[in-house]
Amino acid sequence: MLPEYRLFINGEWVATEQKDMVINKATGEPLAEYCLAGPAEVEAAVTAAHNAFQREKIEPYRRYEILKRASELLLERREDLARTISQEVGKTLKEARVEVERASQTLLVSAEEAKRLQGEIVPIEGSPGNANRRAWTIRVPRGVVCAITPFNAPLNLSCHKIGPALAAGNAVVYKPASATPIIGAKLCQALADAGLPAGYLNMVLGSGAVVGDALAKDERIAFYSFTGSPAVGLRLKKSVGFRPVALELGSNSPNIVHNDADLSLAVEACTRSAFANAGQLCISVQRVYVQRRVYDEFCRRAVALTRTLKLGDPLDPATDIGPMISEAEARRAESWIEEAVTGGARVLVGGRRRGAWLEPTILTDVTPTMKVCAQEIFAPVFSIIAYDTIDEAIALANDSRYGLQAGVFTNSLDVATRCVLELEYGSVIINDSSAFRADLMPYGGVKESGTGKEGPRYVIREMTEERLVVLRLPCQALL
Repeated sequence: MLPEYRLFINGEWVATEQKDMVINKATGEPLAEYCLAGPAEVEAAVTAAHNAFQREKIEPYRRYEILKRASELLLERREDLARTISQEVGKTLKEARVEVERASQTLLVSAEEAKRLQGEIVPIEGSPGNANRRAWTIRVPRGVVCAITPFNAPLNLSCHKIGPALAAGNAVVYKPASATPIIGAKLCQALADAGLPAGYLNMVLGSGAVVGDALAKDERIAFYSFTGSPAVGLRLKKSVGFRPVALELGSNSPNIVHNDADLSLAVEACTRSAFANAGQLCISVQRVYVQRRVYDEFCRRAVALTRTLKLGDPLDPATDIGPMISEAEARRAESWIEEAVTGGARVLVGGRRRGAWLEPTILTDVTPTMKVCAQEIFAPVFSIIAYDTIDEAIALANDSRYGLQAGVFTNSLDVATRCVLELEYGSVIINDSSAFRADLMPYGGVKESGTGKEGPRYVIREMTEERLVVLRLPCQALL
């Protein structure tokens, strides 16, 4: 019999009659069954979170202890968690191990931030007539936070929402992606084992149409943190009204390689980043603009490196690229490649599909309106485009409805500074690819890439409310 994973509500594992199957993305075979939530289970989960927050406030140092212990438990269970990620996502085992380590760090950083919640002094006495007043701000938790997470980094991106929410003193209702419920259940278990009181973390499983809509309608939820597509993010934002939302949405990240760059560094960083997790990263390299003087050499080296990458079983430690999340997604990416080729693009390497595996693919001679350039391909595919001047490169990079992260390779301080000031992106990474991310840094985009920031310190500001305190002193207190 297949293992069964249940909903986690008020500290208990809750079964439901309606179930769905988790599929091993490499073999296509059933991996486990999981229980589906309906409106009643969503209501119960939000009630549990609301009641826990009202009933039992967790002091900051205790939050630190719980999150720190959960961070340790992830490392103790690293191999089991990594294999789960590899089977549920299709991510290679070596990439999955790194994700577990990063998730542990995300919880550890969140733990430290629980001890650093602070407001600021407001020098109100410096204004006329207020010499006998003092003012300061404090940060207070919002209450119930809803965390909705994607499939591509199911453990670490969940920790990026749950860790800061708990560090800030909130309770959480958590909806992991339907493709990856097992890792969500194991994260809940780790936090429960670390001593998190019942009701402070609740997990509901199911589709966005059922579970997501029910969560959006529940006005007891004070804050939403969502990672996913722009279309769903916009629908959520419209549904929740005045309640605040942090959205981490799509991208088609540009990278600029100027003629004075370290070419070996640029080729290595761009090529490997484009194909990590089969290209299924929000900040995956998708467009590489290379100055014409070094364009041919960049193409030659990128193709040579790509041909060394091994496509295969994600549980094989030697595998570099595993399957995509589904054969349907691989077929979609394949159709985008074919459409580009029909429009005049050339395939330098790759381009073929076998089931859910898509060969790592490099295109050239693309145009800005092709889907492979204009939209988020979310597959192991990137395009190399030649440019003449840095003005042209910046204009091409900005010609996008997205604005998450951009990479720039140059040894010129002038070029780097111009890119930092003129690229319309939430982050500009100099001499590394757009896919760079440290889990403690502020992370978030502009335009249709979303609103708000992730990174424990930064999202905690959004998951708390700033409250002003004004104290009127007796006049003699000023003497």
